[in-house]
Amino acid sequence: MIERFGLTDSTFEPLLTSHWALAAAVCLPLVFGGLAALWPPKRMWPIALACVPVLAAGLSLLIDYQQVGLLHWGWEAWGVNVALRLNGVSVLMLLLTQWLAAAAALYTPGSLRLSAPEPLARWIWPLMGVMVSALSLIWLATDLITLYLALEAMGLAAVGMLLLSGKAAALLAGMRYLLLTLVGSLAYLLGVALLLGTWGRLDLVGLAQVIEPGPIVWIAAALIGAGLALKAALFPLHAWLSPVHSSAWTPVSVLHAGLVVKASLFVLLQLWSLLLPDTFWAPRLIAWLGMLAIIWGGLIAWRAETLKTVVASSTVAQLGYLMVVFPLLLGPNVASVVKTLAWEGFWLQLIGHALAKAAMFLAAGNLMMVTGETTLKGLAGTSRRLPLSLLVFGISSVTLMGLPPSAGFTAKWLLLQAMVLSHQWLAVAVLLIGTLLTAAYIFRFFRYSFLEEDPRHRFQPLAPGMDAIALCLAMAALALGLLAHFPLELLHGDNA
Repeated sequence: MIERFGLTDSTFEPLLTSHWALAAAVCLPLVFGGLAALWPPKRMWPIALACVPVLAAGLSLLIDYQQVGLLHWGWEAWGVNVALRLNGVSVLMLLLTQWLAAAAALYTPGSLRLSAPEPLARWIWPLMGVMVSALSLIWLATDLITLYLALEAMGLAAVGMLLLSGKAAALLAGMRYLLLTLVGSLAYLLGVALLLGTWGRLDLVGLAQVIEPGPIVWIAAALIGAGLALKAALFPLHAWLSPVHSSAWTPVSVLHAGLVVKASLFVLLQLWSLLLPDTFWAPRLIAWLGMLAIIWGGLIAWRAETLKTVVASSTVAQLGYLMVVFPLLLGPNVASVVKTLAWEGFWLQLIGHALAKAAMFLAAGNLMMVTGETTLKGLAGTSRRLPLSLLVFGISSVTLMGLPPSAGFTAKWLLLQAMVLSHQWLAVAVLLIGTLLTAAYIFRFFRYSFLEEDPRHRFQPLAPGMDAIALCLAMAALALGLLAHFPLELLHGDNA
């Protein structure tokens, strides 16, 4: 399993272009974020220009990986080793981060202009830059200290972006989020301290060579797992998620739901593949909680009264699909074909959900900004005036429900194959129930939108391009189901 994360020695040295592309991918978001704080952009075109070199750096790393394969970087500073690697999963997640962040950044000027931002709104740009740089390091890092620092920077940036609105609800949700993420960080650090004190290694490649199963590893894995599960809003540690999204600006929700919670889940799976290979109970506990998350999140979304609560609660359910896969990836006596199907389905589900959920939050933000309404009942009649926003919401829903030809359908097909081959019949039943619950809360939203009792909203027009950005993300999630061979080839590139 650790080979799939690139936690092995590489054959080739990074190319010269790889060094420059790595520096650009990690550092340029910080630079452009600082410049945007000094001169806040009012239109999309300056942001589009700033996104070009960042996206080019990601594509350059992709080309280098396809040419050379697994790459490693390492530095030593003040006695601390910093290790990075580029493999199929990390380059795939890096590209996802850059494109989602570009969409959120392009959407932000219009969103701020329509929502009458607070004077502190200019600071959304450096915080966004910190978040993107931290996420890039999370996908690349292979030592526990860099992972910790990147997770902290990402979490603090997310809290800062939430607090910028200055609303009382946002302050309360932000402080609660800050407290819980610090508790998660403390648990993570305690687990790291146990590993360091026992084996004296912080790099994952070296740790994989010396670590031995036993109570210390189990305790460390439990502490690290609890801390990361809290950060990732995995059921039942998800209570902070809905208040955060209810109070957040739309671009913040896009980055948080699309990327931030995925980062902690990524680190959890990576570290447990190292600490708990072929373990029976721990991955099954995660899977059982994931089944509960699918049903609980679906029921909460079905009964929710506000649009953002519907979208946020569905995130809890969708994360449950990823949790259910843990026994197929980490469990003992799992056939190689089952592990391969589960591995492919896991990442395709994660990427498809990130794209679809980002598009759904943008569509929801457009509906609420144009109408001034936040409740489902208040959105009655919007089908006649905002058809494009509803179209985006509908296309995103196709992916979340797992209907063809979306990424959600292809991912669930792979997962169902793996579950059937391994006789996980309860998980199969829960996946089918989750699909029905997703359809229930999606169609409930559309039922209100198509009511003829129009409350006669005083519509304000959207800024140019805001609907187009959301539509591009929704179509990307749909097309990914037809073009799934590209990410799947990257996922297996290290083993080719």
